[in-house]
Amino acid sequence: MLFNRESFIAQVEAKNNWDIIIIGGGATGLGTAVDAASRGYSTLLLEQSDFAKGTSSRSTKLVHGGVRYLAQGDVALVYEALHERGLLLKNAPHLVKDQDFIIPLYSWLSKYKYLIGLKLYDLLAGKSGFKKSTFLSADKVLKAIPGLKPDGLVGGVCYSDGQFDDARLALNLAQTAAEYGGVLLNYTKVTGLTKTGGNINGVSFTDTETDKNYTLNAKVVINATGVFVDEILKMDVPSGKAIVRPSQGAHVVLDASFLKGSSALMIPKTPDGRVLFAVPWHGKVLVGTTDTPLDEHSLEPKPLNEEIEFILTTAGKYLTKEPTRNDVLAAFAGLRPLAAPGKDTDSTKEISRSHKLIISKSGLITITGGKWTTYRRMAMDVVDKAIELGKLAAKKCITQDVKIHGYLAEMGTGDLELYGADAGGILALIKAEPKLSEALSADFKYVKAEVVWMVRNEMARTIEDVLSRRMRLLFLDAKGALMLAPAVASIMAEEFGKDEQWINAQVESFTALVRQYLLYPLPMKGDGGEAWVKAIA
Repeated sequence: MLFNRESFIAQVEAKNNWDIIIIGGGATGLGTAVDAASRGYSTLLLEQSDFAKGTSSRSTKLVHGGVRYLAQGDVALVYEALHERGLLLKNAPHLVKDQDFIIPLYSWLSKYKYLIGLKLYDLLAGKSGFKKSTFLSADKVLKAIPGLKPDGLVGGVCYSDGQFDDARLALNLAQTAAEYGGVLLNYTKVTGLTKTGGNINGVSFTDTETDKNYTLNAKVVINATGVFVDEILKMDVPSGKAIVRPSQGAHVVLDASFLKGSSALMIPKTPDGRVLFAVPWHGKVLVGTTDTPLDEHSLEPKPLNEEIEFILTTAGKYLTKEPTRNDVLAAFAGLRPLAAPGKDTDSTKEISRSHKLIISKSGLITITGGKWTTYRRMAMDVVDKAIELGKLAAKKCITQDVKIHGYLAEMGTGDLELYGADAGGILALIKAEPKLSEALSADFKYVKAEVVWMVRNEMARTIEDVLSRRMRLLFLDAKGALMLAPAVASIMAEEFGKDEQWINAQVESFTALVRQYLLYPLPMKGDGGEAWVKAIA
C-alpha cells in the first residue's frame, strides 16, 4: 500500500472522472472513503487541512453507546452505537480498548437506578466483547480509583465501554481506503461545485501546497465536512439556511497522579445536568466534557474560560488531588456538528445527535450529525443513498468485516503499540538506519524513526501534523510538544529537502498554536531556535 501525497496528486492529474468525490477528511468522510473504495467505486477524498484536524481529533476518546442517551430514552441510537462499538473492537484492536468506567454512588437509591440502567446497556450490547456491569463496594471503588474522595461514598457501578485514539483511527481509515484503491489528499481546499443543467457533476479545488487548481468530474459528490457542511451547501444554494448548530466540548489533560489506577471515572449528572468523564489516556488523564452551543466555528476552536473552570471545579469535588489551572498539561476544544432543530434553542440536549442525510435538488448528498462510534454506519447509509438515487451501480457494503489498517490481533510492540502492524515497518527503518533509533529528547520515548515513518507513510506535511495528530503529544503535554518541535522540524526538512527558513517558520507557527493549548503564558521568544525552546522547559 502506497500512502503518498505525490503519488495521489499524480493520479488526480491523470484521471478526470470519478465515481465518488468526498469533501471532508474527518471520521465521516474517511469512513465513507473506506466504504466506497471497498465496494469498488473510484473514490477521491479532499480535505482542506490535515486528516482529522477538526472535530475528529478532539473527542473524549470514547467508543461508546452513550449512557447519557440511554437515560434520555434514545434506545435506538444506543443500540446502533453499541453494535458499531463491537465492530470497532473487532476490526481495530490496535486502537480500541475495553475500558472500565466507574460511577461513584453516594446513596443506596442511586445504586439500583444506575445498575438497572447499565444492565439494559449490557443487554443492548449483546455479545460484543465488553465486560458486563457490576456493583462494587466502596472499598473496591477506592482501590480501583485511589484518587477518588471517600466522603459519603457507598459504592459504585462498574461498566465497560470502549476507549480509542481518534486521530490515529482517522489516519488508519485513510490508509485502509487507499489499500482498496482510494485516493485521499490533505491540504486540498474545495472552492466550488460544478454543474450541468443544474445538477452537480464535480468539484473545483486548490492544492494549497502548490496553489494549483483542479476541476474534476464525479457521478456523486458527498459533503461530509462536519461543522463546515453549511459552507459547502452555500456553494450549491447561496441563500440556503444553516442545517448545523455547532456544540463545543472542552477537555483538559492532567498528570496520571490525579486519578491513579486504570479505571475511568464517570459522573453522569453534574450540578447543571451535564456529564463529566475522567479517562486514562496515553499515560495521562483526560477530563471533559462540556456542551456549549456556539454560533460560529473554526478549524482551531478554543476552550472557553467558563468551560475550563467548570471542568476543574467539578473534578475537584470528586478527586482528592484537586486540579488547578497550573496542573493542566493541555486544554483543547472540539466542535460537534449537531443537526440544527427547526426552532431556536440554546440547549444542546435538545439537538439531535443522530446523523442526517440531506439530498439537494442539484444532487449534492450531505451527511451530518452523528458521532465517532457510528462513523461506519453513517458511511454505509450515505453510499447506499447514492445507489438508491441511481447514481451508482449497486454493490454491497462489506465494511462490517474490513480490518482497519494496522490491525494486529495480539499486541506486544511496547512503545510502538499505537502503530499496530506498522510497528514492524518502523523497526525495519531502524534496522536499515540505526541512527533513527535515537530519541528525539531524553524526556520522551519518541524516536527519530517515527517522524521519518510519518512523513514517508502517513502523509505528515507539517510539524503540527506529527506532534498533534500522529504522536498526539500536543494533546497530552503541549509544552513538551514545543520542546520537540525543532528536532521534528529538522528531520522533516531533511526528508522534504527544505532549508533553515522552513524549519524556523514551522517552529514559529507551531509555537503560536501551542499557546492556545496552555492555560498560562509562555515567555516570549528571546534568542530564537532551540535555546528558547529549552528555556521554557
